[in-house]
Amino acid sequence: MQRAYRVWAPAYDLVCGGLFAPSRRRVVALASTAGRDVLEIGVGTGLSLGDYDADMVVTGIDASEAMIAKARERACSIAKADIKRLEVMDAEHLTFADSQFDAVVAQFLITLVPNPERVLDEAYRVLRPGGALFLLNHFRSKNPEIAKLESRLAPMMHHVGLRPDFPFDRVLNWVAGKPDLHAVSRIPSGPMGCFSIVRIGKARA
Repeated sequence: MQRAYRVWAPAYDLVCGGLFAPSRRRVVALASTAGRDVLEIGVGTGLSLGDYDADMVVTGIDASEAMIAKARERACSIAKADIKRLEVMDAEHLTFADSQFDAVVAQFLITLVPNPERVLDEAYRVLRPGGALFLLNHFRSKNPEIAKLESRLAPMMHHVGLRPDFPFDRVLNWVAGKPDLHAVSRIPSGPMGCFSIVRIGKARA
């Protein structure tokens, strides 16, 4: 995974800046409705930091020092929001206290990490009751022919940290194990709806 991050860091903005921009802005807008304090897991080079409004407080973490260095530069130049912290951190072992954030955002991350359910567990732990988790990702297509192609591409793409064959059912199965999670919604986004914005609400205490 670290090798994949080192490969992606220099070209991340070029590859992801334009293609993902509309979906990125959409998920930020949705996350902003959940509350003021937002955690971005896998903030990358901070492409989304300029999308948050001035009344938001944003914390970002990433496993890559190269990505976080770029995010810090970007925070100084484009961020309107209060960027509270940008730190190198393992998404499977967050150092934040329980129930600290109104919204947790993970953009194009769940299909990259070695243990997605562990990362989701940590996002759930730091999310306040009444808050929401937002995922922006590509999941395996429901079209059998496209899914077959994704499965064929998967072994090659795993080398750069991508899993085009990742099934959405893994997210649903994880949600089913948390009785206080509810209101799961999945919105198509991106070119030809190839991405999904997933909102998972956490019940109030």
